[in-house]
Amino acid sequence: MRDPHLQSATAVAESLGVNSAQGLGETEVARRRELIGENRLAERPRRPGWLRFLDQFRSLLILILLGAAVLAGVVGDLKDTIVILIVLLINAVIGFVQENRAERSLEALRDMLVPTARVRRDGSVRVVGAVELVPGDLVLLEAGDRVPADGRFLVAESVEIDESALTGESQPVAKDTLPVGAAPGEKVPLADRTGMGYMNTALTRGRAELVVTATGAQTEVGAIAELLASGEEPKSPLQVQLDSLGKRIALIGGIAIAIYVTIALVRGEPLGELALTAVALAVATVPEGLPAVLALTLALGVGRMARRGAIVKRLASVETLGSATVICSDKTGTLTLNQMTARALVFAGQRMRIDGEGYSPTGSIIAETAGQRTGDAGRLLEPFVLCSDAVLAAPGEGGRAGIVGDPTEGALVVAAVKAGIDAPTLRAAHPRVAELPFDSARKFMVTAHEEDGRIRVYLKGAPDVLLARSTALLTAEGVRDLDAAGRDQLASEVTALASRGLRVLAAATTLMDDLPAAGDPSNADALEHRLTGLTLLGLVGIADPPRPQAKDAIALAHRAGVSVKMITGDHRDTAAAIARELGIRGEVVTGAELDRMAPEELSERVESIGVFARVAPEHKVAIVGALTALGHVTAMTGDGVNDAAALRAAHMGVAMGITGTEVTKEAGDMILTDDDFATIVASVHEGRSIYDNVVKFVRFQLSTNIGAILSFLGATVAGLPAPLTAIQVLWVNIIMDGPPAMALGVDPARPGLMDEPPRRATDRILDRTRLLRMLRAGAVMAAGTLSVLTLAEGAYGAAVASTMAFTTFVLFQFFNALNARAERQTVFTRHLFTNRWLWISFAAVLVLQVLAVQLAPLQGIFDTTSLSATQWLICLAVASCVLVVEETIKLAHRAGRKR
Repeated sequence: MRDPHLQSATAVAESLGVNSAQGLGETEVARRRELIGENRLAERPRRPGWLRFLDQFRSLLILILLGAAVLAGVVGDLKDTIVILIVLLINAVIGFVQENRAERSLEALRDMLVPTARVRRDGSVRVVGAVELVPGDLVLLEAGDRVPADGRFLVAESVEIDESALTGESQPVAKDTLPVGAAPGEKVPLADRTGMGYMNTALTRGRAELVVTATGAQTEVGAIAELLASGEEPKSPLQVQLDSLGKRIALIGGIAIAIYVTIALVRGEPLGELALTAVALAVATVPEGLPAVLALTLALGVGRMARRGAIVKRLASVETLGSATVICSDKTGTLTLNQMTARALVFAGQRMRIDGEGYSPTGSIIAETAGQRTGDAGRLLEPFVLCSDAVLAAPGEGGRAGIVGDPTEGALVVAAVKAGIDAPTLRAAHPRVAELPFDSARKFMVTAHEEDGRIRVYLKGAPDVLLARSTALLTAEGVRDLDAAGRDQLASEVTALASRGLRVLAAATTLMDDLPAAGDPSNADALEHRLTGLTLLGLVGIADPPRPQAKDAIALAHRAGVSVKMITGDHRDTAAAIARELGIRGEVVTGAELDRMAPEELSERVESIGVFARVAPEHKVAIVGALTALGHVTAMTGDGVNDAAALRAAHMGVAMGITGTEVTKEAGDMILTDDDFATIVASVHEGRSIYDNVVKFVRFQLSTNIGAILSFLGATVAGLPAPLTAIQVLWVNIIMDGPPAMALGVDPARPGLMDEPPRRATDRILDRTRLLRMLRAGAVMAAGTLSVLTLAEGAYGAAVASTMAFTTFVLFQFFNALNARAERQTVFTRHLFTNRWLWISFAAVLVLQVLAVQLAPLQGIFDTTSLSATQWLICLAVASCVLVVEETIKLAHRAGRKR
């Protein structure tokens, strides 16, 4: 549609053929989608497969191997050249396949993050995928929603939009429904089109209805999609560490080669033999399988987390999860079910309880004192309905009732149905003439309705805020002045309800002769200032019961050394009651108390505080800052648009997938598809397990490389022949090491992982202790291999000795893998046989090694000869030394700790 910002809202709706009260029909929507296409931006062209395959050869380590292959060919060893090139080709294919698999996993995750939109079609409100929108659709928006397509505002109540992604304007822009005045032919800048909303911008305040004018590539974002296309995801710190580590290993190998060449030249060894040994040593220094195994482990781990309800958007987040020390969680919907249910009413001096669970409208209102009437409850619930936007939705899967809108408002609408009130009929009979949407700063919502030539205003919000603005109270005898005794009585009623773990809302009303002028940007502020001298109507207590699994999850987090803090906008007593039920330890502090604290005092006390009640979004940022200053790694949950700053400030921003706004989902590092706190704790466990497995296979593979390097250097110094050929080294590094390393990457979480304190964020994957263990294992492998080479030569001859040395080094990897699985504890536990893939890989590797040694056609390739059963047993016995040494050292450490 051309220049909708210059036309009136009515004219735009008419030109698009839509009735603003009914919306489009499904048949018309289908016709338009068929004609125009889906509301989807053109995707960035995928890099061609052949180029992605060639990318597998761009690594420095792979270039070293290519150089080794060329060198082998130059000295006439074409067999080594061919085998090295074949192995490089296999490695590239494996890397290409695994990269594609990881990419498909990420695409599947992106498919789980499809944005939705609330639309009015055929006269009813429903939630649809944003890609299904067509021009003419009526979209309903609230603070925190992303605008799903370009459109013209038909309703804009106190609307402000963050258009920074489109215009660069850092401040939110106020919006209205008026057309923009412009001279004929004059182009109006996007930032000045106040009647328009644009795709991928976000409502930061207010409520709006928008008629879609452009979708997909026809939107303003679509026109500049190439400029907005995001680049590749940067490498995670773990990947950077491993890349750096691989280069250091290659440098060590270079030094080893230089030492070998120097000694060989001094001894006068033939250049051909020297070159072949140098090739083998170069191959031995390269951990070829490391990048592939890391990519596979992270991709599979992130996939497992997604299946458990946690979508990780950045690979670095996996590392952060494993080191989290504090989880700051919202209460509503995360620690609780977010199935808000009105439980109690206080109205005209009466106390009533409400039966029924969740959003099902079945239930009744019962007086707590015999003889009291409950029929008057509707007089309190009607204002709550009129001052709400939620509507009952058709039963979903399993016949369960649901709502569209805010859960708290949904509880009020359901309670009204139990009192015999039909919300749509009531709202149609008392249409709104003005409103102030709920705002976390003012803590109440306002709607205005015509009544006998005057304006009836209803307010719904925090009891303390409305009580401060009230001068009268509705009682059984009518409206009475609200004196000190009445205020004390209401305060005690609020405290009594809150002490039961109920969230308390109040309703109030007043009459006005007129309203501030429509279209005036100061309209909202002017109306808010006039909201004094109210008549308080009553109170409602709403329960949001704790999730059944939340208490156990919090106990598990505490056991794992992770502190849990509840952050909520609820009343202090309500928050404290829920915290006690869930087992959250610590003081209870309110936002007002935080305001009075200096940053230094907050830093001193923040660790001892378990509950932050009545907080504003800026308090969340301050809490994260205080925890970070003390060295904590903090995970912060959020769902509202104002939570985005806190999510970005935290080490791990956790956005809610169900109740969260599109803005918070974008700001978060992880999205919970079920909004369940237990999923966060399960993700911490999964993050620890993934990191633990990365450590296992890194330790396993690099100790193998160190063992190979030390074997070559030891042989050179001792004047022995090279213990392994270049082909044999490649066989060990890729075929023999690859499957066990991949099996370690999917190792089940070891017992006690959540009984350990969190890993420090500054810890390196290979600290001094692990490097010493790797050097020790490498030294044992080198000593064992060279001992077999030396002793077997005298007993069986050079050919058998070389084969036995090769076989011993291969078998060392079986026991080396078992060592890598159990860093501190003994290998011999029930956990020993939990990884079936590891034992399958051992079996496969053993079969392949037997074939390489015993099968005549392969003997020519691998320079091997057949071994007897006794010789195999000797190799196996020597190889087990690496396990015996490590187990002996661990036993000594355990004995020392007992003493």
